[in-house]
Amino acid sequence: MRVLSHRYPDIRIEGENYLPLPIYRHIASFLSIFKLALIGLIILGKDPFAFFGMQAPGVWRWGQENKIYACMMVFFISNMIENQCMSTGAFEITLNDVPVWSKLESGHIPSMQQLVQILENEMKLNVHMDSLPHHLS
Repeated sequence: MRVLSHRYPDIRIEGENYLPLPIYRHIASFLSIFKLALIGLIILGKDPFAFFGMQAPGVWRWGQENKIYACMMVFFISNMIENQCMSTGAFEITLNDVPVWSKLESGHIPSMQQLVQILENEMKLNVHMDSLPHHLS
């Protein structure tokens, strides 16, 4: 950002999150609530399987014997999955509301040299288009 601001002082650089598909946002929200409920059940020592007339699996009995470790595992594994659901890996660049680069389409982030070249080409194209007679553009 500093390099681009120094090279192009009139350019406005903004960053924002690129939201994932709604299904992934819903999965992440569900996991967040489920995680808290599961940690609460572990801490309170309540057996949700008994409510359904089922025998508790070994992993649940282990969690009751190792509450701190079980809560940490639930927390970290759930957070890892939630972050994967919310991460798009997007790096999209627009100039004057015209898309000029998409990591989602290209599969990679441009190097600084590529980024400068892309912006220079787009700016030259814009200057050229602005100089054409209005009936041609």
